[in-house]
Amino acid sequence: MESGSVTTPFGRRAMTLGMLASQQIAETIEPGTTRNKWKLFRAICEARPALGVTDRALNVLDALLTFYPDNELSEDRGLIVFPSNAQLSIRAKGMTAATLRRHLAGLVEAGLIVRKDSANGKRYARRDRAGAVSEAFGFSLAPLLARAAEIEALAAQAVADRELMRITRERLTICRRDVAKLISAALDEGAAGDWEKITCIFREIVARLPRAPGIEHLTSVLDDMSLLREEVVNQLEMWTKTQKMHSNESQIERHIQNSKPESTYELEPSFETKQGAKSADRFGQPSGPIASENEISNSAGDAGGGKKLTRRPIGEGGAMKSFPLGMVLQACPDISDYGPGGQITNWRDLMTAAVVVRSMLGVSPSAYEAACAAMGPENAATVIACILERGGHINSAGGYLRDLTRRTEAGEFAIGPMLMSLVRANSSIRRKAG
Repeated sequence: MESGSVTTPFGRRAMTLGMLASQQIAETIEPGTTRNKWKLFRAICEARPALGVTDRALNVLDALLTFYPDNELSEDRGLIVFPSNAQLSIRAKGMTAATLRRHLAGLVEAGLIVRKDSANGKRYARRDRAGAVSEAFGFSLAPLLARAAEIEALAAQAVADRELMRITRERLTICRRDVAKLISAALDEGAAGDWEKITCIFREIVARLPRAPGIEHLTSVLDDMSLLREEVVNQLEMWTKTQKMHSNESQIERHIQNSKPESTYELEPSFETKQGAKSADRFGQPSGPIASENEISNSAGDAGGGKKLTRRPIGEGGAMKSFPLGMVLQACPDISDYGPGGQITNWRDLMTAAVVVRSMLGVSPSAYEAACAAMGPENAATVIACILERGGHINSAGGYLRDLTRRTEAGEFAIGPMLMSLVRANSSIRRKAG
């Protein structure tokens, strides 16, 4: 397009400021700029929504590009094509004249082509004696070349947005499937939890998706669905660990011959050696008295003579003494906040809360499993409750629990003095508060 030229449309078509702006843009082609016309056309197709053109208009632009003699668009070779409506209709796959004119106007309005009309509105070219085109009237493709960088950027953005949409849809589909199947598995296995409420939340999140969601809708729903999946997984992991603890407990009990029934719990601490007192002293109170050995006589029945079973102190083959749940909660009231529903009503609730607190205190699963194996699940949960109660005085909860586990295996630790110390401490605090 000749520099500084301004052309107005032929006939009844009015001149607009948009046409003037397109002609001005067409004059800003950088010297030496070239583009492959078909690669540029593909970029226009990718950026079609941003450019504001229809797919039928792109068919007309495709037909116009076929009349450009070279594959490379270049200002040096001229950028005006001048096919008649009849020729253009054939290459536009038989598009009618009225439809053709409408889509040509759409391309002009979108700033992709510029009209350069002759005096009588005909499209033609003047050639010199050498046969080269000296002047042409028709449609200028100069805006395509001038806006090539912009079009390519829009195309790249469109591709990126489409890829983001695809990835987000895929992630949402997987996340939605995970939550649905995890809830189904929890219901089938009878896992503890308010699964009816979680199912309602899941359905509410899914219902927020419109029929044709945009990236904003998908991202928002994906964030909420991911949080719900994390919550479901956490609940199932806690339940699984609790079940594993019960399994470990049953395995341990098969190897204990002299375990006392829960109904024979005593309130006094016992089976504590002098070495074990060191562990209790860490809580700021002296250890309890050392109980003597208890002789338990069992009748052998009519089959033979009697047999004596001796309950030995810790460290001599005996089982660790347990204490009533009420005493544990009296000594360690803080653990109740971590139970199901914010309360603890049985040993299972206490062990469930201990798993949560164990993770919060930074105690590794292996350290807790070792404590369960050495002390028993109830006693290990009780120790976790005690550590929580005096957490400000313990630098490393995991290291402290491993030390207590080692002392338990060596028969040097009992829970009684620890609990009694905390009971006395809490009682004095309540008296001062009163």
